[in-house]
Amino acid sequence: MEELIIVGSAAENPFVADISQHMNQDEHYSDLISLKTFLNSEFCPRFLVDEDSWENVGRKLEGKKVLIVSTTLGDLTRDEIAMRNFLIARAARDNGAGRVILLEPDLFYSAQDRGPRPEQGYTCFERDAVDYKKFDGQPFSARLYADLLVKAGVDEVITVHNHSCSVKTIYMDRFAGRFHDLHPADVYADYIRESDIVNDNNLVLCAPDKGATSFVEEVRLELGRSDVGVLSMNKERKTEWEVEIVPDPESEIPLAAVEGKDVVVIDDMVRTGKTIVECCKLLRTAKPNRVVFFVTHFNSSREGRINMNDPCIDEIITTSTIPNILNRDVQGRLRHKMVVLRVSRWISSYILQILDSKAPPLKKPLYNEDMSSKNPRWKGHMGPLFGR
Repeated sequence: MEELIIVGSAAENPFVADISQHMNQDEHYSDLISLKTFLNSEFCPRFLVDEDSWENVGRKLEGKKVLIVSTTLGDLTRDEIAMRNFLIARAARDNGAGRVILLEPDLFYSAQDRGPRPEQGYTCFERDAVDYKKFDGQPFSARLYADLLVKAGVDEVITVHNHSCSVKTIYMDRFAGRFHDLHPADVYADYIRESDIVNDNNLVLCAPDKGATSFVEEVRLELGRSDVGVLSMNKERKTEWEVEIVPDPESEIPLAAVEGKDVVVIDDMVRTGKTIVECCKLLRTAKPNRVVFFVTHFNSSREGRINMNDPCIDEIITTSTIPNILNRDVQGRLRHKMVVLRVSRWISSYILQILDSKAPPLKKPLYNEDMSSKNPRWKGHMGPLFGR
């Protein structure tokens, strides 16, 4: 198997460091690439491979694979990180790399997954005039990003829990099937079983909209509990900024069935938190015992922290796909009810099998639990889940 080189698109990224460690890269990722910015503000990466040798100039990466790990980090915008990804991929290609892989757990530009015309995007629902108008005047950014990654020299893309049918179709086409969307259903099921966050014998799962239902059912399958009911909601947008949540008439169980239950609401991402708060407020009208929100990608904002501090949500579980959320200041007022599951080891296990189908998966545990001491469940949490 070709030698693997793991690098990041930004310096001092704990997510890249964790991936490198779990995949047994001996050298620190920052020692393998120079991320230089010229005085005119232009970015110029340089791979630091066999620097003292004057042989094979321009071919130092022949016989090697390059894994670029890309996450939102610090003051760098997604636009800046995206441009860095293009240039790092091109540097790898221009110096002979045999295979270039992008790991971007929260895939950039996925929200702009269609355009204002019928041929621009592939949806899992029938588009109407309102949906076309929503994208009027905008670029079809998801397709553009995929095309630019290909042009830069990326061969393969790995992401986590992408919600868009259109994105999956585009990337499977552009990368000839080498697109991997990893679903953390096993991580969530394990945490539900192994932690004390809910009573899994008194459990209901909830999909806050139709798009989340299939993943919620994946979590139930991983739990191995066919007796756990799934409540499905519908999101009806009243205005651009207002939504109304109502039970889906075709839901497996009615809203009334959550009375006295521990309810786990599961979604792929959150920005402002308005939709989830509306969903949880509706759940509260049915008098559940506890309401917990699991979300894969947590985009922290002041508005989101204010909204989700609402008492209708007892606790929030997210993953480290956007590693800024590990910072207690970024968690802000939510730190008393937030848990971050660090999933770099879980992702690394999948990557090892993508690179070599015969490679054994990494042994459990595949995630670390990270919570503030302000969380009421923190006391005594020095057991097998905490800090591993």
